[in-house]
Amino acid sequence: MKNNRRDFIKLGVPAIAGMASLFSGINPSIAGQIPDLNRGPQNFNMSGYAAPKLETVRIAFIGTGNRGSGAVGRMSKIGGVEIKVICDLRPEKANAALKRIEASGQKPELVTGNTEAWKKVCERDDIDLIYIATPWALHTPMAVYAMDHGKHVCTEVPAATSIEECWQLVESSERNRKHCMILENCCYDFFELLTLNMARQGFFGEIVHAEGAYIHDLLAGDFSKEKYYDFWRLRMDASRQGNLYPTHGLGPVSQVMNINRGDKMDYLVSVSSNDFMMGDMAKKLAANDDIYKQFVGKPFNGNMNTTTIRTNKGKTIMLQHDVTSPRPYSRLHLLSGTKGTAQKYPLPGKISTGHEGWISEEDFKLLEKKYEPAIVKKVGELAKQVGGHGGMDFLMDWHNIDCLRNGLPVDQDVYDAALWSSIFPLSEWSVKNRSNSIDVPDFTRGAWKTNTPVDITLSKGGNTVVKV
Repeated sequence: MKNNRRDFIKLGVPAIAGMASLFSGINPSIAGQIPDLNRGPQNFNMSGYAAPKLETVRIAFIGTGNRGSGAVGRMSKIGGVEIKVICDLRPEKANAALKRIEASGQKPELVTGNTEAWKKVCERDDIDLIYIATPWALHTPMAVYAMDHGKHVCTEVPAATSIEECWQLVESSERNRKHCMILENCCYDFFELLTLNMARQGFFGEIVHAEGAYIHDLLAGDFSKEKYYDFWRLRMDASRQGNLYPTHGLGPVSQVMNINRGDKMDYLVSVSSNDFMMGDMAKKLAANDDIYKQFVGKPFNGNMNTTTIRTNKGKTIMLQHDVTSPRPYSRLHLLSGTKGTAQKYPLPGKISTGHEGWISEEDFKLLEKKYEPAIVKKVGELAKQVGGHGGMDFLMDWHNIDCLRNGLPVDQDVYDAALWSSIFPLSEWSVKNRSNSIDVPDFTRGAWKTNTPVDITLSKGGNTVVKV
């Protein structure tokens, strides 16, 4: 392929063994060009779109394994929510999720044991929102099917694993005027919310560079027979390259930099190390257990991937991904501006206004009080009581529901879902092409120039009750 950022390839999704029927219509190839990146004019601008109010949000959950079960529990504590359906291929998982909310008074129907049952759930006329927490490769097919059947969607991250899927999400959301909300919970972490509010008020000056990361040792979990159903995450790591999980680090800094709402990503370059651990682990386990022989000799993703993005306004973002090395957990969040800097991980959240170092803990607490975000003032303490990664999961769910109930634009719309997820296949292309640069699609199709930043004032809505 030519050294040209206009040369894109269509990156597809590998089938998960034993679940083939769930992947109908997905191209498993990772070859072939995308002839028309822009896909023609925008059908309807979903950025800032306010859907009709829903006094009660009727929800169906699809997938109640690692993340979905916790979401069921959190939603049961939000007013104006009716949990209609809990759907999972495995009956024991659906039943476990149901058990979590026995005391809530919610009486959802259980739908289990059939790989096509989720489609019937999406087709029902008594559901407003489909909440998807399934393996990655199912996120887009389920989200598109749900929107095409008149449902709003919340989908776990990444929302898509190919550029084609990213466009499918955008086109379905625009066509149906249904929200596709990416469940990027890190945008609601307390330090990230604080720095977003500080940036909005000019504390850091002009943000010129940002960094994010997902460094989390998942090696044992990937090879576990229980953690990820049918080794779905291991299969992804055994067949795809690059930053496979970009949104935790990217989402918060994108909001600070008003990406899709005043600026856009222009192009990226990505480089990966070799794999030094997963292949060896597969061989070791296969020596004593035949189930692991299928993974021996696979082209596992490298230990560390580093991706650098340049925006239209000349700003830069650095992302890192490492889910195998025995490093301390880091979800790096760094903002570098003309007047100040913020950083969390590996240190606790810190603020600086000069190269001399970080401000004192006492001064930090004063800033924390001065710039406390509206959502934290409103439900921050309640969120900590409910939990979910320290409360950020609950803040995310609460605000999504509050927006739907009050007919307000959502914080993380379909353009965010597509863009943040697109770093996965784009980084893969760059890695496979000697770290050549590649353009980042403009999923807003020019609307980024006039789209307004996410409203963080909570001046509207904020009236959804919390039941703790």
